[in-house]
This record gives sequence, structure tokens and C-alpha cells, in this order.
Amino acid sequence: MYINGLVLQRFENILNELEKQLEHLEVDNKDELLISENAIRVVKQALHDLRNEILQKGFIDEKEEIQFFKHIKPQVYSKLIYYVKLFNVESKKPRGSRKSQVKYLNEHISRLQLFFNDNLEFYHYYRRNSTAFDKQYFVRGMADIRLAIDSYHFFTDEEFSTSHDSVVATIMAYDMLIVHLKKEIDKIENNQYMENNTSLYTNLNTKLFWTSSKTDLIELIYALQSCGAINSGTADLKEIALTFEKIFNVELGDYYRTFLELKSRKTGQTKFIDVLKNSLESRIQEGEK
Repeated sequence: MYINGLVLQRFENILNELEKQLEHLEVDNKDELLISENAIRVVKQALHDLRNEILQKGFIDEKEEIQFFKHIKPQVYSKLIYYVKLFNVESKKPRGSRKSQVKYLNEHISRLQLFFNDNLEFYHYYRRNSTAFDKQYFVRGMADIRLAIDSYHFFTDEEFSTSHDSVVATIMAYDMLIVHLKKEIDKIENNQYMENNTSLYTNLNTKLFWTSSKTDLIELIYALQSCGAINSGTADLKEIALTFEKIFNVELGDYYRTFLELKSRKTGQTKFIDVLKNSLESRIQEGEK
């Protein structure tokens, strides 16, 4: 996904504050219903802030408007869709047998995947990063009723909506929700294994200590999660961080805030990863074992 740096910078404070608040909600609570309820309130405020920014300052040009409605707004709106859906799923989840819970979650996954099938043409357009119809899809007032998927949507708030920004947000939200529900199914089906695993980590007492900086370890954790090296990319960031803390006898603290600091670096955003690469290449060239 390409986002123009200048466009992103304009809305970065709102996006960063949203991510920080959501991160704190996830850390401070274990109840999915409570997390979702509070997250909905936080995301709605972020959308309100974005809307005010647009109405007060507008866009420099059409290209910036497309960037906003194709990439920026869906980042936020997708979280609203995600938490609303998650609240509905969790509030109606059966409390009976594991089998009934798995069946319930699988049925929801099937319903979510129907959305992709029903909107396959636009789904492929978005996934391929195509741009041919961006003006019709992501500029206000340019919607073609024949191209619109949710044709009612852009009539509700013409100043802050296009025909397809909500569709992009829905794609992003459903992707996240399907991953979440599959993880829930995995936990239910492998509950005993997870309990044993938790016990193993609790009693883990290694003689390994992380001797580089905490920032370096956080950079490594985010890199591993981002490239899908652990559980094919579905592993939760908190779970990875906890595992590294146990293995290397270190407390990482507010790793999300540290990541924001990495992002804000003007240069050397992957400083530790670069050091790893150079060190390994040197060792290979020297023929060490």
C-alpha cells in the first residue's frame, strides 16, 4: 500500500493518538466486550477529528483527496467496523460446548468471506493497487451510482465520504476480524495445549539475557511480526513480546510508544536490522562458523 509521505504527515498525530489509545485498551483489559465498547468510542472521536480537519482545511489537490479516502480514512474507519462487528460476535457467542462455539465462529467467518465474493471485482482492484478508477471511487461528488457498492453511503455525508472509502475500510476490517476469529477457534480447539504452553512460559528460567538495547529488541519483534515469520503473520504482537521477555529476561515496557519513536526517526528507522544484516554478511564473507 502506497501512502504519500506528505499526506500521511498531515494526519499522523490523529492516527498515532488513536493507535496509542487502542493499544492501552488492549493492554489494560481482557474482556473483549469492554475493549470493543471503549474502542468504538475512541475510533469515533478520531473520525470526528479527521472530518474536522478536512472540512476546515480541505485538500491541496485531487491527488491528496484520493490518497486520503483510499488510504487514510479507511485505516480509521476499518477499526470502527472491526470493533462493532467484534462486539456483536462476542455478545452473542454461545457459552456452551467448545463444539458449539467453534461452529458459531466458523459461521461468522463464512459470512465475512461472502462480502469478498460478492464484491470480487473491486476486491481485486484494491488488492492489485490499481488506480484506473480512483477518481470515481475516491473523490467526493464523482461517484457513479452504477459503480457504487454501498450506493446509500456517500449520500449520508457527502463532505466526508466517497462511494468506496467505506468498502476499503470493510475489506480491511473483515481481514482483521477473520484473523481474530480464526485465532479464537484455534484457542478453543487447542485449549489444553495453550494451558500447557502458558505453564511452560511461566516456569521458564533461562540464563539468556538481552544485552542490546530494548529499542533494538522491539525493532526486531515488529520486523518478525510484520514479515509473517511467526504463525504466518497471525501471531499477536503482545504474545510475541511476552515470549521474548520471558526468554531474554527483559521487560520491554511500552513497546508501542518505542515503535512510534522508531517511526519518527528521520534516518535509520531500521538501525538494528541493518546492523544484523551487515554483521551476518561480514561473518559469511569471513567464513566463520
